[in-house]
Amino acid sequence: MKKITESESHYADLEKMSTNELLKGINQEDAKVHLAIESIIPQIESFIDQAFERMKNGGRLFYIGAGTSGRLGIVDASECPPTFGVPHGVVIGIIAGGDTAIRKAVEFAEDDTEQGWKDLSEHDIKENDIVVGIAASGTTPYVIGAINESRKNGVLTGAITCNPDSPLAEAAEFPMVAIVGPEFVTGSTRMKSGTAQKLILNMISTTLMIKLGRVRGNRMVDMQLSNDKLVDRGTKMVMEGTGLSYEEANELLRTHGSVRKAVDYHQKKS
Repeated sequence: MKKITESESHYADLEKMSTNELLKGINQEDAKVHLAIESIIPQIESFIDQAFERMKNGGRLFYIGAGTSGRLGIVDASECPPTFGVPHGVVIGIIAGGDTAIRKAVEFAEDDTEQGWKDLSEHDIKENDIVVGIAASGTTPYVIGAINESRKNGVLTGAITCNPDSPLAEAAEFPMVAIVGPEFVTGSTRMKSGTAQKLILNMISTTLMIKLGRVRGNRMVDMQLSNDKLVDRGTKMVMEGTGLSYEEANELLRTHGSVRKAVDYHQKKS
């Protein structure tokens, strides 16, 4: 198959460009990403609606990928507990080569067609779970193998890729294909393709968490109070929800451990 992600850059002689020319070229290419995603919102919507039905009944969301794609999945998964207060293990990121590969590439880890399902199986994956395969090229054996086995076992499958008609897109029930075109540096899919993947992951996790009741109004009322900045933010949110002074709101927040619980306690008491 012809891979758009590997196509020749629209820009030549990059090493001869000025800093300004390089930055403008990269920026012009990045501007194409949101349009590519906008065109596939119906596909993303269909996947999210199906995933929500499973998650509201206890299903877990798995992201699986190799290299940059795997790292992006891990980033999104790791941010769900502190942002939305869900337990670790509700959204899980898996990368080819294991945790070592988060910082340093593990050679040929992505070429094993069986290891992806083995890695998922370590989490006792069940039919009620969801697996999203992430691969810019759509040809990563580790990811395709995981998606194929997931489907065989009744697990809902999605895919995020940047090549149309790829093996990964064909393997998944819900392919989300953001065709962003050739990269500024030919084949460097950590650029536009990576940006597209990150944005789609943001859309998936944030929308699911909102639908699961983890946001009130537009506030992260279940966020973990893991540093002074977040305690201050939470205190101000409690002030907004109760009319209390900063000191009173801060004490209430620290007593109850979350904005939601603090505000609910005050409203029941009032």
